Amino acid sequence: MKAIDWDSVRGRLADVERGLADQFTPSPELQHETLRSRARALALEAPAAPGASSEVLEFVLAQEHYAIESIWVREVAPLRELTPLPGLPAFVLGIIHLRGQIISVLDLKKFFDLPDKGLSDLDKAIVLSDGTMQFAILADVVIGVRRLLLADLQPPLATLTEIRADYLLGITRQRDVVLDGRKLLADPAIVVSEAGMG
Repeated sequence: MKAIDWDSVRGRLADVERGLADQFTPSPELQHETLRSRARALALEAPAAPGASSEVLEFVLAQEHYAIESIWVREVAPLRELTPLPGLPAFVLGIIHLRGQIISVLDLKKFFDLPDKGLSDLDKAIVLSDGTMQFAILADVVIGVRRLLLADLQPPLATLTEIRADYLLGITRQRDVVLDGRKLLADPAIVVSEAGMG
């Protein structure tokens, strides 16, 4: 009977352990994104202190002023080389290739049933991300970033359509419509699956 080479067995076990450790240790990028997602969730759960503010990105959509908290905004890019895809909901304009990633572009004018002025040279893609979901929304014009006092937010107007009101944090005193990025990114009605493409 052949003797067992225990050194060889230990070496193979060590190789397996190293392989398993590599598989279950997240990359630094994934660790960073996970921590950012947790920080976002904690910030949203915490009650707003008096005088609390949030940084928002302002943009124009169908001649109305909108804003979304900048924690949900990954970047703003010019809308170039949009590729339409057949068989998708009307509010999905198509896809763009941005920094090595394929990103779907949504037209909130169609999703919210707003007047559509068509695409122009000024159209921008605002890329939203929560670390898990990512897509871009179309903006006619991007105004810029500013701080918004959370206490200034008022409930949505009764004149807003029901679907639009579902995605709002509120309305500012200047009548800017502040979108709820967390709801937009988490809504299954917006997620386009491969099953929905056929």
